[in-house]
Amino acid sequence: MTERAELVPIERIRQAIIQMREQKVILDADLAALYGVETKVLLQAVKRNKDRFPPDFMFQLTKLEFKILRSQFVTSSQWGGRRYPPYAFTEQGVALPKGRSMNYEG
Repeated sequence: MTERAELVPIERIRQAIIQMREQKVILDADLAALYGVETKVLLQAVKRNKDRFPPDFMFQLTKLEFKILRSQFVTSSQWGGRRYPPYAFTEQGVALPKGRSMNYEG
């Protein structure tokens, strides 16, 4: 049986984009939600496939950036139990290069 990928509404993607370090990024939790996987699963897949991406495809927020970001999203539950600052995926990190995919199982 083949699975059919559902398209993500463009507005949902737009809402996930924020400005950090003078570039547009999507945070790891938001990107994982767009892919339909848990954040930890996305990050594990990225770490296993790091050689497939350019070095500037993502960066981890500093503790100060994370604190400022949390203060802007006071009611957001996704920040609750995080023990580390999230990763921000740049445009290059969000758009997987053609022919490249990551295995989220595992």
